[in-house]
Amino acid sequence: MSVRSAVVALVVATVAAFSVSSSAAADAGHAAAQDAMDDEVQRSQVPGVLGQAQDGGGVWHGSSGVADSRTGRPPMPHDTFRIGSLTKPFIATVLLQLEAEGTVDLDAPVEHWLPGTLRGGGEHGRSVTVRQLLGHTSGLYDFTADPRVRRETFGPRFAAHRYDSHRAASLVRTAMAHPRAFAPGTGWGYSNTNYVLAGMVIAKATGHSYAHEVERRVIRPLRLRHTSLPGTSPRLPVPHGRAYSRLSASGPGAGAGNGARAQDVTTLDPSLAGASGEMVSSTGDLVRFMRALLRGNVLPARQLAQMKTTVPAEGGERYGLGLTEYRLSCGTTVWGHEGTIQGSRSVAVTTADGSHTAAFNINADWSEGTSGLIEAEYCG
Repeated sequence: MSVRSAVVALVVATVAAFSVSSSAAADAGHAAAQDAMDDEVQRSQVPGVLGQAQDGGGVWHGSSGVADSRTGRPPMPHDTFRIGSLTKPFIATVLLQLEAEGTVDLDAPVEHWLPGTLRGGGEHGRSVTVRQLLGHTSGLYDFTADPRVRRETFGPRFAAHRYDSHRAASLVRTAMAHPRAFAPGTGWGYSNTNYVLAGMVIAKATGHSYAHEVERRVIRPLRLRHTSLPGTSPRLPVPHGRAYSRLSASGPGAGAGNGARAQDVTTLDPSLAGASGEMVSSTGDLVRFMRALLRGNVLPARQLAQMKTTVPAEGGERYGLGLTEYRLSCGTTVWGHEGTIQGSRSVAVTTADGSHTAAFNINADWSEGTSGLIEAEYCG
């Protein structure tokens, strides 16, 4: 048997085993989630979807479509992928741990840690607090909304800039060139600039990079073996599928159904996202993290309560400190976060007691979102 034939045989055998596992679990209560993944592939025409859930019935693995459009390989349970803004709960966790240790006062102005950083654009560091960064109540402009950034990172100039490296201070300066959306503390507006600044605060407060602190405080203690912060490295850890985008200057989520050709965007320099969205993980690691977080195994009770103190956000949701409160149609409330970056859209949520946790990844960025997957898993 040739090497290629052996590989094909192994993939077929693995797919068969995976399919049996998923089917058995679906019979135990996850059939609606599997149907929702199948529907996402068919309706939004995304290449593939990967899911995992853990509840009283055990661990369920599900998948639909393909992880690689060239080879037809299906999504697999240990595949790694870029998690985008799902990085934010990790960053918020570190800052809340630092608060518990007495190192950081969340109500201190950003100016205390980063003097002069927020000058310009009508901003001043003394009027924005660390807590407002974590809760998206600072009013700071989102640097990813800058027209040049959108053209070069999400639009037709992506190919020429996909390996550009970015420094956090430069991303903040881009944001500071724009006026704020509202006075700090008077509204809510999602801004990746907030978490780039949060990463800078961690570095100043600890003397180490935010990546070092996330690894030391969260990744290693929870044994998240498939989770990493790649920095400027453009490659994903193996195993992984491919990531696809239709590259619209309007940003991720645009272009669904417009007939644009999907392009492979698997390799890119994630420093554009930095502390707001650079991380890589797997569905299993995300389930483990969210369960541990909401069960109080990562933060003291006081800090977890702060994380879950929410304000009204977009789409009827509520947002705390790096944590979103989703109130589902069936009356169930789950906590977690969604994350989108070029070619990847993910979500991880859990019930308040951590008894039912789920994570999903779509290897494309033009779907309408992950709310249907969550609804199916918890309300289907």
